[in-house]
Amino acid sequence: MREKYQDLTDEELLSRYRDGEKNIMDYIMDKYKNLVRSKAGTMFILGGDREDLIQEGMIALFQAIRDYDSGRDASFLTFADLCVTRKMYSAVRASGRKKHAPLNSYISLYSSQKESDEDIPLVSILPDDGVSNPEEAWIDKENLANLETKIDQELSSFEKEVLDLYLTGLSYTQIARVLDRDDKATDNALHRLKNKIRKML
Repeated sequence: MREKYQDLTDEELLSRYRDGEKNIMDYIMDKYKNLVRSKAGTMFILGGDREDLIQEGMIALFQAIRDYDSGRDASFLTFADLCVTRKMYSAVRASGRKKHAPLNSYISLYSSQKESDEDIPLVSILPDDGVSNPEEAWIDKENLANLETKIDQELSSFEKEVLDLYLTGLSYTQIARVLDRDDKATDNALHRLKNKIRKML
């Protein structure tokens, strides 16, 4: 089946799917399953079971195939990426897990927003204490808990959403699309929350 469809664009595939060629659904689901797994890996940082997130992502991919409109939407890949991200983020938020545990992951803290005029990774404003023993690690963990509490108190609900998604490595324009907000408002929120976190430290 792969050989039959591999030279066709996504838009051509979807056109043939709508003409009744139902095998194409399985082909596209298989083609983009790694996109879903990759997204699940970043959203797992925010909380939730990875396999559950993959399931949510596959549902979103199915819906993207069903709902894509080439005359209205961007490329199918962009549309599917947005649908999967939104679905997974909604699942994470619905889980009710403490929102700012991602600060425990150093990987996401190295994300920077290249589309923004302030290309500064969040990690650069967090202290580097060179923790090297269990006592210092315990103190560092306690400080982190205090920081999370301050973040929960000082950031608006929109800023918290922006921070959550920023920590998964999304750019501010991608965050804006996920949250269905204006690019400028999202970028402003990112700048505000960075300034607030600097003052907390």
